[in-house]
Amino acid sequence: MQADGALMRAETESEARLVSVLDTAVDGILVIDERARILVYNSACERLFGWTAEETLGQNVQMIMPSAYARAHDRYLDNYMSTGERKIIGIGREVHARHKDGTEFPVELSVGEAGTPQGRQFIGIIRDLRSRREAEQRVRELQSDLVHMARVSAMDEMGAALAHELNQPLTAIMLYLQAGARTLQKGRDAKSDETLASVMNKAVHEAERAGAIISRMRQFVEKREPNRRRVDLNAVVEEAVELTLVGIRDKVNAVRGYAPNLPQAFIEPVQIQQVVVNLLRNAAEALRGRPNPTVTIETRMTGDMLAVEVCDNGPGIPAESVPDLFKAFATTKRTGMGLGLSISRTIAQSHGGDLSVHPGGNGRGACFTLTLQPATADDA
Repeated sequence: MQADGALMRAETESEARLVSVLDTAVDGILVIDERARILVYNSACERLFGWTAEETLGQNVQMIMPSAYARAHDRYLDNYMSTGERKIIGIGREVHARHKDGTEFPVELSVGEAGTPQGRQFIGIIRDLRSRREAEQRVRELQSDLVHMARVSAMDEMGAALAHELNQPLTAIMLYLQAGARTLQKGRDAKSDETLASVMNKAVHEAERAGAIISRMRQFVEKREPNRRRVDLNAVVEEAVELTLVGIRDKVNAVRGYAPNLPQAFIEPVQIQQVVVNLLRNAAEALRGRPNPTVTIETRMTGDMLAVEVCDNGPGIPAESVPDLFKAFATTKRTGMGLGLSISRTIAQSHGGDLSVHPGGNGRGACFTLTLQPATADDA
């Protein structure tokens, strides 16, 4: 009798410890049987789902699942019981759960299995991901704001060159319109009409040229949600080159070398253009005052990655500057925030690629290489 009493006390104490562990756990813990009925439902589950233990025990676990999951759950459980094929047991994954009020929210679900005298039971540990997702969204928003600020800063630093570039077609338009007005004042005949048509066509061409410059500027600086898509990398790079050369065509010789028949890239085009613009502007800065300033822009495949290479024939990068080159707020320029290369590498790495540098020196200029993953069949 004493032995039986001691055994009962031990079992009671063990059960009390188990209840204490379950009720103090931060994550939701529940246990279901082979028929998907809830056997254990801890306090964290009550906070997570809004249902009390009294309302859930003995009920089908579908009550805390969105309808899309619920419809498939019993079928999946039956399939596992008959075939042993695992889809989540012992693996864990991110899924969605449903609150008592109908709200759906993301959770991380880990499922284990145990054999008991009453049959197999399944233990689920559920972690609420809402705060993590909110934090991740906030980080993405802050990164987007920083990237946008860097683009605006780049346009601000290029302001004088952009004004000069726009002034050329606007001045030409004014001159063409003045010529057209003088032609009309002289009286109309077949020859004057032909002259007037030619002048107007030239004015339209210059207006289109100015419009194209403004359009590229607007697309580059406007804030938008990242939108990755399959694109021709050569076309994206060429647009960035054209934007950067605005106002400095007569100061830097740009040599293009685009590899033909490259696979498409799955990228956010404006962000990749920002990287190219940053690299080209840095190269132009390094070439200031040097004879025959030349920047070479090439695209190619390197292994299984797409590559964009921007090289100059400047003095190269001092060895002592290389370790801090990609750190935020580290800059050797008289002006600027020192964010260009740091943000550029972040953009490259967020696309599954990287940004690296060969510093040059000894008569060789610096050479930056941007690598990107080619688009796959799953990229849409």
